[in-house]
Amino acid sequence: MNIEIMLRMFGEMPDERRKGGNFRHKLSDIIVISLCATMAGCSNFKEFEWYGGARKEFFDSFLDLPNGVPDSDTFRRVLQRLSPDEFQKHLAVAKETLKEKWQIIAIDGKSMRGSRRAEHDPYHVVSAWVKDKSLTLGQVTVEDKSNEITAIPKLLDLIDVTGDVVTIDAMGCQREIAAKIVEKKADYVLAVKGNQKELHDNIQGYFKENKDLTKYVTHEKSRDRIEKREYQICTDEDFTKWLGNGKWAGLRAIGKVKSTVIHKGKKTVVERYYITTLTDTKKFADSVRGHWSIESMHWMLDVIFNEDKNRARKDNSAMNLNILRKTALTMLKGLDVGKPKTSIRCKMIATFADPKKYFAPLFMD
Repeated sequence: MNIEIMLRMFGEMPDERRKGGNFRHKLSDIIVISLCATMAGCSNFKEFEWYGGARKEFFDSFLDLPNGVPDSDTFRRVLQRLSPDEFQKHLAVAKETLKEKWQIIAIDGKSMRGSRRAEHDPYHVVSAWVKDKSLTLGQVTVEDKSNEITAIPKLLDLIDVTGDVVTIDAMGCQREIAAKIVEKKADYVLAVKGNQKELHDNIQGYFKENKDLTKYVTHEKSRDRIEKREYQICTDEDFTKWLGNGKWAGLRAIGKVKSTVIHKGKKTVVERYYITTLTDTKKFADSVRGHWSIESMHWMLDVIFNEDKNRARKDNSAMNLNILRKTALTMLKGLDVGKPKTSIRCKMIATFADPKKYFAPLFMD
């Protein structure tokens, strides 16, 4: 992410601060310091101010800072008033990269428990996550999980998924969502569970009667855990036409994944079912497995960035801090600290200790 592009994009954002106010600090300076501080492990406005002051010499090298480092109240006011939609849109342009091939776009939601207030439940953020780039392509915020079904089509309208594979869990297995994905010229892999009982039972029954379909098999081993996955798809046109009955746009195949896990001597077998526009078993397997990456991202937001414990909740602050954390995670994943398999936590410590050494390659390439 080139710093010149980033500053230009942020400079073009609508500034939502009070009209006629004393704009002592540039919006782009405030956002860049907030992002760097988040990457360094800071989680609130006081810490943003402290980190900016402690690393002022570094920030002076590429930011204007006409009145020094903003104080915590300035960070708070800006992130409360900044439009999350505009913030996400300009960030996406700033970090956009050329697409070299089809991508797996995993869509899933996560509740920010710390954003709960007396007048509303915790905000629920539905995100589109690009597996290969560890990048949030877009997000939509709703006030409860049940609205995820209506949020997904809105999210798809905000992003370009042409030629990609969109993966969604069982809540998103809806005819309108399948139609929207096909309309956007993308493929889909949708998990099927009890919320589509007739569909689920018909798919399950087919695989029980047709056990000899070709399998694509993978094995994974880590410490005391061994997992075997068997992927199968059925492209029987007569069956898929009967199953879809003209109601599932683009439906070309059904899929099954059988996971056999041996953990500490205990064996567990789980079978999952899908509908898809894909007809290649390997591509289906990659897409199903790729969906797990968004769950990993959500786990990192909670465990590494302590998102659920963050109490910023006024106006837009919770959503904007969520965007900062996701962007920080993307950039930390791409950070080279000289040692392979360095954890995100260790990379955060590195940027905290020596921003000049570790931020410069990210921002000034």
